[in-house]
Amino acid sequence: MIALIMAGGSGTRFWPLSRTTFPKQYLRLVGDKSMLQLTFERLESLIPPEKVYVVTSSFQATLVREHLPSLPPENIIIEPFGMNTAPCIALSVEYLNAIYAANETMVVLPADHIIQDTASFIEALKQAETAAQKGLLITFGIIPNYPATGYGYIEKGEEIDEGIYFVKQFKEKPDLDTAREFLKQGTFFWNSGIFCWTLSSIHNALQEFIPETLEIAEEVLQLKQSFATEEEIAAVYSKMPRIPIDIGVMEKAKLRAVIPVNIGWSDVGSWKTLADISPKDENQNTFKNDGFALNAKDNYVYSDKFVALIGVDGICIVETDDALLITSKDQSEKVKEVVEYLQKQHKDKLL
Repeated sequence: MIALIMAGGSGTRFWPLSRTTFPKQYLRLVGDKSMLQLTFERLESLIPPEKVYVVTSSFQATLVREHLPSLPPENIIIEPFGMNTAPCIALSVEYLNAIYAANETMVVLPADHIIQDTASFIEALKQAETAAQKGLLITFGIIPNYPATGYGYIEKGEEIDEGIYFVKQFKEKPDLDTAREFLKQGTFFWNSGIFCWTLSSIHNALQEFIPETLEIAEEVLQLKQSFATEEEIAAVYSKMPRIPIDIGVMEKAKLRAVIPVNIGWSDVGSWKTLADISPKDENQNTFKNDGFALNAKDNYVYSDKFVALIGVDGICIVETDDALLITSKDQSEKVKEVVEYLQKQHKDKLL
């Protein structure tokens, strides 16, 4: 099995800590290792470093090398700039097809997710490897423990093998009532964004549903081999359709399957999500450093300073050298709108 870690995202929902030059996957949000390092190490017991690949944008390649010194330099697949998951997977598949046999199994996963039960995750990958060899496009569905409205869902259909089901349908992020109904039915799972397939299976699917991604990817790789300029390569890559692999392939494919898993997963998609999985005191408060809370509960504070909270509930405070974010937890996903404002105001130093 080979692994492809997608590490080209910008992580705007973690502003002001996440910046253009230092996105979320390089932050030490949980413990003393970056999200990318944790993702890489999670695979070690099953996949050796020489069979792990990272696809990222050109300006992040140096960061990848710094965070993963044991990763062979040639295992960094470079996009001119980030697009979406279908383009980066297509580029990677074309790159890997020149190295591996068509029946090689490939797991694809984001660089910035948390998985607390590594042993169960590895077992699920082994299960997926067997299923992928049958030509199935596998996705991992997270068994939900509350009616989340921030995730897409996957509904399972007929059971193929023990613990493996055909995908009946994908559903976009639901409202609360719909999410509650999904939970009640017990056939819906959160879409983890983690996939497993053989190189030939995903290549054939891309060829069938979005062939232009493979055509452009092949042209980009040929330009790189002929030492074309970065501008020439970027001009070609910009023609890629900006679509996720879920919409481009998985929602259309027939041989698609889901493996439901309970692995302590989180996409850590917002400050609230990070707060939810962080250690808390007796009043459900989290302080990165030292702090004091009086009549205050369910707060998250990321600051190197001593912070005192009085009479406030359910807020996030995030401080860096040049910016301060204060938001209610329930509104924390709107941080990306701050980034959009800063872009419009050309406040590049804060981006």
